[in-house]
Amino acid sequence: MVSDQSKQHFRQALSLLSAAVNIITTDGPHGRFGLTASAVCSVTDTPPTLLVCINRNSSIHEALLGNGALCVNILTGDLEGVARQFAGMTDLPPAERFAGQDWRTGSSGLPVLNDALASLEGNIVDIKEVGSHSVLFVEINQIQVREEGESLIYFGRNFHRLGRAAAVNVQTSAS
Repeated sequence: MVSDQSKQHFRQALSLLSAAVNIITTDGPHGRFGLTASAVCSVTDTPPTLLVCINRNSSIHEALLGNGALCVNILTGDLEGVARQFAGMTDLPPAERFAGQDWRTGSSGLPVLNDALASLEGNIVDIKEVGSHSVLFVEINQIQVREEGESLIYFGRNFHRLGRAAAVNVQTSAS
């Protein structure tokens, strides 16, 4: 069994793992929900598949499983306020979190944030239960990408902007 001290040490170490900030959305017979998440990563490009980790105690968990589909909206640097809303860091009730942003219904019937850096819609094709979380494997069937904008990342328990120029400089200096 892992001690509380080990859990805190693990959390501290993982706070140093930079990650893109995303709004995970779903809609369907089990309701319309959204949640800020950074636990998203690529699995394979054939077929295009993402892994999305969701706490089973989250309000969106049952809706995701019931609806069987989700959209990963990768946030731009100027959407920190939206990330905070969907993370529950504001006084805005969950039912009102979609207000004030430019949302549309995607081809899969899912909420797609028009201002996202990229949006990936897909169906949940497999689920693994690990500890407190469900690991969802999502086969992507619709992708939209913007060609401009900074990325919003989470590092050191804070939001940060990462611009393309910085990414180019890192690639150049590593060569």
